[in-house]
Amino acid sequence: MEFLRKRIEASVLAISRPPGSADFLNPPGDPGLFGPDSAAWQVHSDFTAMLAGGVAALLLQMLHPLPLAGVWDHSNFQDDMLGRLRRTAQFIAGTTFGSCADAERLIARVRHIHLQVSGTAPDGTPYAASDPALLSWVHTAEVSCFLRAYLRYRNPDFPPARQDRYFDEMAQVAEALGAQDVPRSRAAVDAYIEGMRPQLRCNDRTRKTLELVLNAPAPNALALPWTRLMMRAGIDLLPDWAQQMLGVTQRSPARSAMLTRSVAVAAVPVRWAVRNGSIHLARRRMGLAPFG
Repeated sequence: MEFLRKRIEASVLAISRPPGSADFLNPPGDPGLFGPDSAAWQVHSDFTAMLAGGVAALLLQMLHPLPLAGVWDHSNFQDDMLGRLRRTAQFIAGTTFGSCADAERLIARVRHIHLQVSGTAPDGTPYAASDPALLSWVHTAEVSCFLRAYLRYRNPDFPPARQDRYFDEMAQVAEALGAQDVPRSRAAVDAYIEGMRPQLRCNDRTRKTLELVLNAPAPNALALPWTRLMMRAGIDLLPDWAQQMLGVTQRSPARSAMLTRSVAVAAVPVRWAVRNGSIHLARRRMGLAPFG
């Protein structure tokens, strides 16, 4: 059983903690940007929900043609889907659970990368990754999907006030990256996304992104069925209108409920096996009781 536990944990850490990740154990007592009582620590604590949410976030973000053009033109995303998810996981974990210094280092690094990403979309529209409006879209699409995933796949009883607090906390990271007018509550997030819908498009690149998600590689053969399930779970999180834009056959309520149960079953061994995830190490840094 110990061998199996280590294999499962190694598969999880292969995705969630690539080389260069924050040192979650040091310095002792450093609460980071949010601290252990934050809504951000709670929402980001479950790897299964975060992976499904990350998949949904990627697809929602890529419905905007300008962020999609930036990713398409300035990364190896098409050849390294898993790498893209790893980099996102590294940044989210580091800014959530890392020390203040590590969080600020990661934010500064991403800001520097953004300054080098600019170009022209296929329709002739110029774009820049440092554009405050695009940063707001990418951030809001991401955190909205993370919360949707947490509510569906981990804790449907998460209080509304804590949900609002989550958006308020996470706006701090978006603004540090250069975003402006970041929505800070459920109502503001919903209104913002609704207002962005006229700017969203589904084109050949977007459909290719969906294809890459559906066929995303796993870190090893043991994790392949689990990874495929997480990809489907992420797609099912998308709002109905986004699924329609992507041409996804929407699941009936009964099939969505069955998928949710499947995710719950698949999450059990992951939650049992992972003892050295970002939140586990961060709690040790704070001298707190083990997580879980």
